[in-house]
Amino acid sequence: MMTRLYSSTVLGVDGVEVEVEVDFRPMAEKRTFIVGLPDAAVKESGQRVDTAIQNSGLPFQQGIFVVNLAPADLRKQGPGFDLPIALGMVAGAAEKEMDASAWCIVGELALDGTVRPVQGILPQIMEARRMGRKRIMLPQANAYEGTPVQGVEIYPVSSLREAWHLLTSDALPPPFTGSGREAHAPRDKDAAVDFDEIKGQPYARRAMEIAAAGGHNILLCGSPGSGKSMLAQRLPTILPPLSPEEALETSKIHSVCGLLKRGNGLVDQRPFRAPHHTISDAGLMGEERISRREKYPWLTTASSFWMNCRNSAVPLWKPCGSRWKPAR
Repeated sequence: MMTRLYSSTVLGVDGVEVEVEVDFRPMAEKRTFIVGLPDAAVKESGQRVDTAIQNSGLPFQQGIFVVNLAPADLRKQGPGFDLPIALGMVAGAAEKEMDASAWCIVGELALDGTVRPVQGILPQIMEARRMGRKRIMLPQANAYEGTPVQGVEIYPVSSLREAWHLLTSDALPPPFTGSGREAHAPRDKDAAVDFDEIKGQPYARRAMEIAAAGGHNILLCGSPGSGKSMLAQRLPTILPPLSPEEALETSKIHSVCGLLKRGNGLVDQRPFRAPHHTISDAGLMGEERISRREKYPWLTTASSFWMNCRNSAVPLWKPCGSRWKPAR
């Protein structure tokens, strides 16, 4: 018996839908095969899922499970496929036919069946809406992260058993709305400053105001302690607020990087980044081996500043296509 469910993964900062096909054949031995270009975390999900199903008390039989993640030429990363794989295996073992075409299911499983949060929920919800999915099942801890997206019903779950009952129920409970809590991310320490706090520095203040009004780049040169970092840190406070599209784009990138705090959704402040002038190209652009908190730091909605930048009469960086490279 074959069961088809729908999940998603993150490619860059965008979500991509993935079909999860689970085929079950009763046998005397228990084996699980996962195909479709999975990474190590996805390959290991077979052991997690088996244990989670048995510890949750859901139907389970000995046999051969073949899990196919389509499209096969797309590399599948992360533990977010645990929940749809487990639900497909339970449906096959229980020999229960169901139509899950309206659902997008994402979540990591613990060995006791608890559903753990995953990163990149926001772009995956946006992809589910684009593909016409009406409902998304996600971890309870990621519930508020999906509230900015309209047009998709959000159903958070905390355990595999709860997810199974929700998927097979004839009458669905009301979807999660996030009412009663603030959907925006809290202000960080950089937001506690204000451009009005700058005393003196009339020429620098005027240059910053012109750059902010016209959307220009600005190069601050001066000796240590002259106020370069202080001025740059307060620049975002005089920039116009994020538009709804910019806020959603910024929140999506923060979601992929795992920078959204639990219980918060939309980021409505312009980010501020201050990398050191010795940063490598890989660290600047966001390379795969760099930690997630260092990836994708350069947003079109962000203010960036070079720390400890030496005085120079020539531009330190020059535009090259859509990226910036050191000037020769």
